Parts: sequence; structure tokens; C-alpha cells
Amino acid sequence: MIRILICDDQVIVCEGLRTILDSDPEIHVVAVAHDGAEALQQIPTSQPDLVLMDLKMPYMNGIVATRRIKALHPQIPVLVLTTYDDDEWLFDAIRSGASGYLLKDTPPQDLIAAIKGSLSGQSFIDPDVAGKLLGAIALQPDEKHDITGYSLSEREQEVLELIAQGLSNADIAERLYLTEGTIRNYTSTLFRKLGVSDRTQAAIVALRYGLVELSGR
Repeated sequence: MIRILICDDQVIVCEGLRTILDSDPEIHVVAVAHDGAEALQQIPTSQPDLVLMDLKMPYMNGIVATRRIKALHPQIPVLVLTTYDDDEWLFDAIRSGASGYLLKDTPPQDLIAAIKGSLSGQSFIDPDVAGKLLGAIALQPDEKHDITGYSLSEREQEVLELIAQGLSNADIAERLYLTEGTIRNYTSTLFRKLGVSDRTQAAIVALRYGLVELSGR
């Protein structure tokens, strides 16, 4: 059973999300919070597997809450679900450690798929904002950065390229004819070398500094 904590300041949104998510036999909403501070307080007792996070809330917004959750509970993915597709919200959420960024008009089946995928290590960015994210990476001016300092092996490079393509650990393992446990080890090593905490951030660093090339780019 996947345990979900919903954090949104609108009661009607929380109840709607609870109805959608609890309709799936593999998902159970264990707690609801109406601001980031409340979410942080509830995590130790509710022990969620994933936090579904709104962004614009009183007292403590979703950006600050995501940053603190990832600092205190790095094993818990935070999946942003918001009405805001502004560049500032998007970039701040990703920098704060969010595993994905979805808009509230996302179809229920896609939201459920994103939740399950996030727990298997995949990253989900709403198609309506993905272009902004990749466009910003491409348009950032070159800056001095010692990419040789990452010292990635050939195999790590392969794994990183597949992460940047959005593949899960299971998919990468199948593609490279390795065990899923081996891929998890490679992923952990890559996160440490790149100084990131999740797959979305690893993909951003990889694209930003030319560590990988995606086909069709």
C-alpha cells in the first residue's frame, strides 16, 4: 500500500484528491495538511511514502516545505501538484528537490501513474512546463564548470543518459542487462558525484553541463 500525505491549503482540493487516490487499491491517503509546516509536523506520525505538495500556501509555502522535507526525510519523494506554471515556481521547486512537477488539470490516471512512478525512481514533469525547463537549461549562458571533476565511468555515463531520458531503474537494468540492485548502486553513486538528491536534478545537471546528449536534441 502506497501511503500518501496531501498538502494543499484548499479543503475541497484535498478531499477531491483523497477521493481520486483512495479509489486505487494500491494507494491510501494517510494524512492531509493545509500548509508546509503542518506537513512537516505530520510526517513522523503518518509516515508517508510520498508527499503530494501544493506550492502557494500560507505560513509555509511548498518550496520551503519541499526543501525541509528533503533535508529531514531525503527518502520521501515530493511530487508537486499545482496550478502555477510560472518559471519561478517551476525552477524553485526543482532546485528544492521535488521529484516531479504536475499541474492540477493532470488527468487522474496520469497523477496515479506519476505517484507510482516516482516511488520507482522516475521523474515526472508536466508536458506544459517541460519545455520551459529544458529551454531554460539550453539558453543559460556558458559558465566555467569543471565537468571533468565528476569523473564518471563509461557505465555511469550510460546510466546517467538513461536517467535523463526518464527511464526507471527497472527499465535501465533491462536496457543494460544488469540487475536492478546494480542500477540502484550506480544511481546512488551518480547522485553523490553530481551533488544532487534525485533523478530530476541529476538530469538537469547532466543536460546543463553537456554530460549527456539526448537523441533529437
